[in-house]
Amino acid sequence: MAESDSASSVQKTAASKKRPTPVLMIPLRRCGSHALRLRLNNNKEFYSPYPLHIVDFMPLVPRYGDLSDDESYFRLVVDVVGLQAASMVKWKGMVFDPVDVFESIKNDQRSVHRILWELLLRTGEHHHASIVMDKSLDSVHYAEELLQLFPNMLFLNVVRDPRAQVASMNKAIIHDYDSTLNALAWLEAHQLSRDIIQRHPDRVLTIRYEDFLSNQETVLRAICQFFDIQFLPEMLDVTHSSEAQQISQMSALWATNRFPPVMANKDKFKQQLSMQEIEVIESLTKEFMQLYGYEMMTDANLELSPEVLAAAKDKSSKGRVEAWDSLKHDNYKDYVLRRFRADYLASLNQRLPVHA
Repeated sequence: MAESDSASSVQKTAASKKRPTPVLMIPLRRCGSHALRLRLNNNKEFYSPYPLHIVDFMPLVPRYGDLSDDESYFRLVVDVVGLQAASMVKWKGMVFDPVDVFESIKNDQRSVHRILWELLLRTGEHHHASIVMDKSLDSVHYAEELLQLFPNMLFLNVVRDPRAQVASMNKAIIHDYDSTLNALAWLEAHQLSRDIIQRHPDRVLTIRYEDFLSNQETVLRAICQFFDIQFLPEMLDVTHSSEAQQISQMSALWATNRFPPVMANKDKFKQQLSMQEIEVIESLTKEFMQLYGYEMMTDANLELSPEVLAAAKDKSSKGRVEAWDSLKHDNYKDYVLRRFRADYLASLNQRLPVHA
């Protein structure tokens, strides 16, 4: 066979090779998503790297201008690859060449999501996985665009008791520092996930985190069946996960990920929230609590006034400043890594033209 024929054959084989099936976990962080991701990663058919949370990048995208222009699109490719390099947790064994990424997708529908998913799909292929999942739950906002890019995309909808999730969100530097604001975020996220379920019911699997706590195997088997991969007993033992050990030392948010889940923690919110906070959360999320079978503790009939919301935003703003100061003193590694990513996004904001 001539050398040109051989090269052509290799190219055709690569082009025809089936890529991993894309999956997006939805709809909101602090739902137990790392616990699920790390256990699923013990299955070689599945891979999900630490998420890039592209939602933080989205306000910048319009400033790249017309993406049909090759130079503009290439700049966007370079900066998304840079976001991956600035991530707190590196993608093991992965180094991306922006030129190669650009050349491989320049003739596809152009989108920041297409760039991100090219990185994810390549990472899945590197790990020989048939399923690659993005744990950037906030990308629930872009579900329809993602389905246009990847009609075979699946969604793993992870539901957690809103009271427990809000209590967890209140302590996380990635969210607000007020129960009312975080309950509103919970409500919006689940409204979006419900829309996806209604439009694409065959593409979504919904699980409750509390069911995972009570019976890990049953839930993991259901997920594996949905993904059409084999359930493996070693998925139940997170101590096999080197990443779980790594990230548990990097941030207090992930400290418990190297241990088995504790069933008693599902009611910890009763000590963490006041009854007034619980009533606010239940009032806002009542419809979904009833839908997913969570028993309420109050009448759940509170209405929020503009004054209450304004006070909540003021409280959260002050809490965020205090949280960054505390993080700087309590965990310098977590602080520096988060600041590095934030500074990278800030540098792009300064560099990009404002006219677009």
